[in-house]
Amino acid sequence: MDSLRHKIMLVDDNLSNLAIGRSMLKDHYEVFPIPSGRRLFEVLEHVTPALILLDILMPEMDGFEVRRRLKSSGPWDEIPVIFLTSKADEGSELEGLQLGAIDYVAKPFSAPLLLQRIRNQLLLDAQRKELKRYSEDLEGIVKEKTAMVMDLQNMVISTLADMLECRDDETGGHVFRTQRYLEIMVAKILETGVYREEMSRLDLDFLVPSALLHDIGKIAISDTILRKPGPLDREEFEEMKRHSRLGADAIGRISTKSVDHAFLHHAKTIALTHHEKWDGTGYPDGLSGYDIPLEGRLMAVADVYDALISDRPYKKAFSPDEAKRIIVEGRGKHFDPALVDVFESVSDELEAVVLEFAEERRPAA
Repeated sequence: MDSLRHKIMLVDDNLSNLAIGRSMLKDHYEVFPIPSGRRLFEVLEHVTPALILLDILMPEMDGFEVRRRLKSSGPWDEIPVIFLTSKADEGSELEGLQLGAIDYVAKPFSAPLLLQRIRNQLLLDAQRKELKRYSEDLEGIVKEKTAMVMDLQNMVISTLADMLECRDDETGGHVFRTQRYLEIMVAKILETGVYREEMSRLDLDFLVPSALLHDIGKIAISDTILRKPGPLDREEFEEMKRHSRLGADAIGRISTKSVDHAFLHHAKTIALTHHEKWDGTGYPDGLSGYDIPLEGRLMAVADVYDALISDRPYKKAFSPDEAKRIIVEGRGKHFDPALVDVFESVSDELEAVVLEFAEERRPAA
């Protein structure tokens, strides 16, 4: 049936060539004889062919110009084009191939040769389309599997964070709130272009999720210290400070037994450096300024802000306004000045997170 046959458009200003070409092809394909490039584009508005046979030497618009317009037209660019020509010079053939023609056929036509060239190109085009479909299907499967792995990873991390929170009732919700603060600050940084170069080196798909593990080292700290109803003495504080390195070491051990991954890299960096201070008085390594990785400098702001607005055994919670004042006063001492500016610009959003979590924890009436 004609409706199942491939549609071939034959474009040539010579009516004799159109008649000869149609006679050669009509038993095998549905042929559209077209006398000019202008007319071709009119027909293309209504019919999409499997292949175009395109003469080069035509008045008004030659074959090269027709191919250029096809090439810039989006969906028509994918229609295979075979040039028909009586020109045998190498330069013309090269120009046509550079414009995306898939083959050349010399005039006058040889019916067996023309038919075989068309069959070959239609077969190649079908294989190309099938490969494209396969690639798209495979990409979809990979994305689906990746999403499943990410969901599982996030569930494991959230469960681990929940276990950590259960050990320290006074800081319930801390790791989840700080993750939200970090997410808000990162969005603002991307919006304003602050630290554009440093941000470009971070894998943002994993930076914020990895923040949930920033205090994972506290699992190795004694309950006597974690739950002490009052300030820690010097020795206890030194023990508590170990959680940064303990957490980084634990994540590092995971890295050595698995494929190196951006998530683990960010998690380890944050765990190790979120207690470093801009002026070098932090721990565990006394880093200062830009020697502190950006992840750690960001987490320092989020971590301290949440500590300030939370009840702790040694203090009552500060109001968000008071916490903001303390963070701002720490500019250039405890905190990266540029990140304090970011913090100030999103402080209302951070306060909304505080209120949201407070509402969630409020007992039902």
